Amino acid sequence: MTNFQDDQNILSFKDKLPTKWFRFIIGGGIGLVLLIIALTNIYIVHENEYKVVRQFGEIVRIDQTPGLRFKIPFIQTVTSLPKAQIFYDVAEAEINTKDKKRILVNHYAIWEITNPKEMIQNARTLENAESKMDEFIFSIVRTELGRLNYDEIINDEKSSRGSLNDEVTAKVNELLQQDRYGIRVVDVRLKRIDLPKENEQSVYKRMISERESKAQEYLSMGDAQKQRIIAQTDREVKEMLAKAQADAERIRAAGEQEAARIYNETFAKDPEFYSFYRTLESYKTTIGEDTVVILPADSPYAKWLLGQTR
Repeated sequence: MTNFQDDQNILSFKDKLPTKWFRFIIGGGIGLVLLIIALTNIYIVHENEYKVVRQFGEIVRIDQTPGLRFKIPFIQTVTSLPKAQIFYDVAEAEINTKDKKRILVNHYAIWEITNPKEMIQNARTLENAESKMDEFIFSIVRTELGRLNYDEIINDEKSSRGSLNDEVTAKVNELLQQDRYGIRVVDVRLKRIDLPKENEQSVYKRMISERESKAQEYLSMGDAQKQRIIAQTDREVKEMLAKAQADAERIRAAGEQEAARIYNETFAKDPEFYSFYRTLESYKTTIGEDTVVILPADSPYAKWLLGQTR
């Protein structure tokens, strides 16, 4: 009985409601629904992203230029992919060098999506794309570093690895392009090289031993150079002293010769004075403080001692 009365009341209300207002309300409701549908199916394409439009799971288009776009309601879906460069920290890996040493290498990569359709078809997701890129980087780095000795890798001065980062980047891109993953590696860089914990002490000891050996070699070379310099200096000093001695003897001989000449010229002018001078010179060598001389009183040699000047 109650339901029948409610139906009667509704019919009575419709009869009382003006027809134009009823149509306005219905039209407004339909318009509001259409507006909501339209707003929920409008999307914005930003500058740093791709918009992938799918219809029943299949890619129908990829929007790249910024602006407003519209998708078909209930049929099409939209997902985003980054257009900007992406940083990826490559997992730490253990590698054996040419001289059979184990090292831990750590890289990072900068990459970007170049073909979103190929990326979705072959890699499916960003995580899978990075996983494939990681595999390629590890494989190539292991091959390249496996051709080098440990000291060539850690010592830039002795390194023969050249532009390893550029080589790895180029080879990884070749593999990615070959498998059509739709991504490109911009750069691969080596961050750090470490030793496994169990190898650190032995390697450090060996490095210390090598440095000590090299230091001893430098000390020996320095000592040998020192001895050569001392020997050369001693030889030069002896040569200089011998030359100076020879020059001194030559100058002394010339001086004595010149003195003798002067003496001879002087004494030749007065022979008696020369005889007197020579006698006085002989007294210096024959007579001392305790010398006892026994001479005849009339000896010419004694007359000067006795003060006889005539």
